[in-house]
Amino acid sequence: MVEALRFRDDAGHDEPAVTLDAFLGQSNATAVRIEAGDDARELLPHLDRLSLIEVSFPKFRDGRGYSAGRILREAGYTGELRAEGDVLVDQLPLMRRCGFDSFAPAQPIDPAALERALTRYDDVYQAAADGHVPVWKRRHG
Repeated sequence: MVEALRFRDDAGHDEPAVTLDAFLGQSNATAVRIEAGDDARELLPHLDRLSLIEVSFPKFRDGRGYSAGRILREAGYTGELRAEGDVLVDQLPLMRRCGFDSFAPAQPIDPAALERALTRYDDVYQAAADGHVPVWKRRHG
């Protein structure tokens, strides 16, 4: 695993994340890991006590983690939301829009490529958890 990329001002969370099943079976963990296929909605009653939710992206083609991130952010989660695994540079802009603010990619990401990916487009074309208004809605109300 390479060094995590963080887009937060607070200190990073050092506690290892426990699985969703382990979290639901205990009361003191503040970091949880959601695997592909886990239902992020099971965490909704516990969001106020979580500092880190790590979402697994086992393959870049597996988009279930995007939904998990958006569900958590739209439910009011404000802690660190980390995408971990097969995270590619061209996926980061949409992952950020879905609420991810921390990334632990399996392979290094070139800083110049990351900057280009994050600044390439001024407008967005779909709604997401970040609240940006899609260009079509600005044009047509």
